[in-house]
Amino acid sequence: MENKTQNGMPKVISAAELRAIADGEASTAKSRITALFDAGTFAETGAFAHKLAAEFGGNDNGELEGVVTGYGAIDGRLVFAFAQDFSRMKGAVGAMHAKKICDLYDLAIKNGAPVIGIFDSAGAYVMEGVEALAGYGKIMKKVSDASGIIPQIAVIAGNCGGAMATVASMFDITIGAKTGAFYVNPPFVLNELDKKAELGKIETAAKSGQISVVCDTDTDALAYVRKLLSYIPQNNADGTAYSATTDEINRLTPDVASIIASEGYKMADVISAISDDAAFLELGAQYAKSMLTGFITLNGMVVGVVANNPAHIGGKICGGAAKKAARFVSFCDCFKIPLLTLVDTEGYEVSVEAEKAQYGAALAKLASAYASSNNAKVTVVLGKAYGAAYTIMGSKAIGADIALACETAKISAMPTKSAVAFAWNDKVTDNAKRGEVEAEWDSVMASPVVAAKAGEIDDIICLDELRQRASAAFEMLGAKNALCAVKLHNNLPL
Repeated sequence: MENKTQNGMPKVISAAELRAIADGEASTAKSRITALFDAGTFAETGAFAHKLAAEFGGNDNGELEGVVTGYGAIDGRLVFAFAQDFSRMKGAVGAMHAKKICDLYDLAIKNGAPVIGIFDSAGAYVMEGVEALAGYGKIMKKVSDASGIIPQIAVIAGNCGGAMATVASMFDITIGAKTGAFYVNPPFVLNELDKKAELGKIETAAKSGQISVVCDTDTDALAYVRKLLSYIPQNNADGTAYSATTDEINRLTPDVASIIASEGYKMADVISAISDDAAFLELGAQYAKSMLTGFITLNGMVVGVVANNPAHIGGKICGGAAKKAARFVSFCDCFKIPLLTLVDTEGYEVSVEAEKAQYGAALAKLASAYASSNNAKVTVVLGKAYGAAYTIMGSKAIGADIALACETAKISAMPTKSAVAFAWNDKVTDNAKRGEVEAEWDSVMASPVVAAKAGEIDDIICLDELRQRASAAFEMLGAKNALCAVKLHNNLPL
């Protein structure tokens, strides 16, 4: 299409013509972003922004950018969002595309409101060359600047590859629709190397920990975002989030005893038993299954949960489990979300593969996350807590405000069988006698009473009291991040 008038002046499309073009398109991004927000609340920003006329890729013919940006309300809360649109220039990222997203971030940070990114792009606008590459860098800089200030949630609704996969991974939580694709290098290139790998699939990315939640469709993913936001504060100064509940704060939890009595029980059942209305919003369910992370509410207070899962490899802490927990602990600390840690683990993973995979570095991430966090933290030892795994799982020594142990807890420097073998293997050769020594070790050396006497456990509680005592501890800690008084000096006595 000719981009000049008869007298040679650049042709300019009027606002009315551009609006007609936009309204006449079956814009995937517009339909997605409308579905995300409360009805009638979405207001677009940069609505008419498009590439300037140039020798290559001139765009004064009314073709709008492949990204829609704007703000609106989700359950009455201010939220900002951008949605890449494959139906417009295949969602190609160029200088103006990046500018729209960066401008949106400036508004979000100024107003202290979350950003939702809906990803669906074929890649860079190659005709712009280095300007397109710079656009990626500018987006990455904005995402990094906003990290820890406002929550950022990525939705992989369509194609998300190359640099945009990097951008999405910088977000706090990433939700993927099975209809989407997530990769750094295109699957058609890598399939030549490994034809059996399901490269690019959302499910594959979830198994490696790159996707937090997998949904069947983009509509389901957007609905999940709305639900997830109810658990997350507006920004890092907003304080603890609350939701309405009719559940009784002092409700006892008799079911917990029967749950943990089974070898290899599902920790998710315990979490549901103690939470308001048995609701547990899990994140990262497909990755590192020996560790659970997610959100619950206790007496309406939103609480993050990190817990070992005995149903998978005895709840052992592998490298993936350590990284999964560390990222979640860090996220909760960024937004002052109280953290409940439930411990029942046989210890660290013992394998050659773990040692080859920077295992120590992964454990260091978890230790650092707990030690450096300042949010309210309550830890409860339900069952086994052996060796350094006890220490690293939110112990009092590493930063828990309140540390409790149930009567069923076994806290020991070594697993019972290993400890007896280490100390008396050459003296206890009879199996019956060995069993007696192991039972004595459990009742004496691994008793939570020993840890309580050392001041590392604040109280030993019944399983029935789990919800009640955890709730009470968090209520007590409610002012922890609100009171940051600076002492000038002592008040002198008269």
